[in-house]
Amino acid sequence: MPEFLTRLGQQLAERWLTLLALPGALYLAVAQAAQVLGHAHPFDLARLTRRLTAWAGAPPVHSFGGQVVLLAGVLAASAAVGIAARTLGAGIERVVLAADWDTWPQPLRRLAGSRVAARRRRWDTARHVLDGHRRAAARAAALRKPHDAEALHEARRRLERIAPERPARPTWVGDRVRATGTRVRRDHRIDLAVLWPHLWLTLPDTDRAELSAARGELAASTALAAWSLLYAPLAVVWWPAAGVSLLLLLTARHRTRAAAESYARLVEATVRLRTVELLGLLGVDHSGPLSDDVGDVLNDLLDSRLPVLEAGPEGAP
Repeated sequence: MPEFLTRLGQQLAERWLTLLALPGALYLAVAQAAQVLGHAHPFDLARLTRRLTAWAGAPPVHSFGGQVVLLAGVLAASAAVGIAARTLGAGIERVVLAADWDTWPQPLRRLAGSRVAARRRRWDTARHVLDGHRRAAARAAALRKPHDAEALHEARRRLERIAPERPARPTWVGDRVRATGTRVRRDHRIDLAVLWPHLWLTLPDTDRAELSAARGELAASTALAAWSLLYAPLAVVWWPAAGVSLLLLLTARHRTRAAAESYARLVEATVRLRTVELLGLLGVDHSGPLSDDVGDVLNDLLDSRLPVLEAGPEGAP
């Protein structure tokens, strides 16, 4: 037990240092450098060095008590900034996934609805083009003639750049995550929201580790977007901070899309590969690939029944 607690404490300390203290300390350092350098001397390292030397020579810094107070203050401030970034990142993740955009307050709900409608129009146009290429390819194959395969692939890529399925959310990331449920419901009539908690409990540790890592990468990418927002106000006193903020934002956008793609693919692959094993645990005999009937059986077994209305004093519900 003591060894477990020691190992747990070490892991928590490492996570605290990695996720909160170090990024927060870097932010505080940049903020202090921005205040010293300003717009007039944005890259004057000699000016920054002189100021740091002056601070290091202050009498309180040379005493043990002063060093302890300084270190504790820096760690506390770093952790506070890190917590603020993680909290802001959770809010950004909710906006990016946009699962509940239809409950957002006005005017955000109206803006999100307009974006969904615009994305649907673009997707419908791209789908029409793709269907035209598919029909042309089918006619060419029937006539044993060559067809433009590259044009067909490009039309498909253009469609997926808008959304992998017909858009229902205002963001590509939200639609990519939602597409997993759409596909398993269309292909196997499986309700992913009903299936997933039961399937998760039966997965091997390696599968759960892969899924957790992919989900953690999605959260980390939105946290990076939060850091970009925190660096943006520093541009008021030090203009290079605007470039830092923009670079972090572009990196966060790329990482968020890649993480959403990876996570969605892993979830879909897990459903297709592991659902048969869940059927065995539920006492359902099945061999071969998933089918629509299997999806119906799973939904019936796992979904909750509607609540029964109790009769009132006079038999009325």
